[in-house]
Amino acid sequence: MGETNPKADLQRYLQSGREAIVWKLEGLSDYHIRRPLVPSGTNLLGLVKHLAGVEIGYFGETFGRPFSAQPPWLEDDAEANADMWATREESRESITALYRRAWAHSDDTIAALGVDAPGQVAWWPPERRQVTLHQVLVHVIAETHRHAGHADVVRELIDGAAGLRRDNDNLPPGDRAWWDAYREKLQDSAAAFGTQ
Repeated sequence: MGETNPKADLQRYLQSGREAIVWKLEGLSDYHIRRPLVPSGTNLLGLVKHLAGVEIGYFGETFGRPFSAQPPWLEDDAEANADMWATREESRESITALYRRAWAHSDDTIAALGVDAPGQVAWWPPERRQVTLHQVLVHVIAETHRHAGHADVVRELIDGAAGLRRDNDNLPPGDRAWWDAYREKLQDSAAAFGTQ
């Protein structure tokens, strides 16, 4: 096994999550990318907007490297959950462009600092605020991939599309009939335990 570069490894996992999130918007109408499909209101474009804010905060303010233009929905007086949905005035293009600018800013921070570089997450409890770039990378990777999972489920609810990436869905092969039979098998197994 060859030498590895831990920071490069972490950044590669972060980038794969970023790309998965943006890919989930492809081929869908503006209605579908904004549509809340679960009781909490989770929607695809809102996930992209939220993750842009995550990167702006964690790789900007945390390390004293502020992002060029703080979005209004990240201000202290913003409406609750303002980062989890797109207003009528916020286009898909503007939000995805913001996310790409945020990740470029994050990549600059990652490149400029060592993994042990200290930072402070102002919105965390005082006893946990002191962090390193390594800790923030791990945290943001986990958050990005968590939301990529949300996006996968929401996208499947919209049009049935699911999977890891455009070129590798990471799902077993099967046509619609196979998946219907598979789901029915799972439903039968669950029904053996009653319906409540």
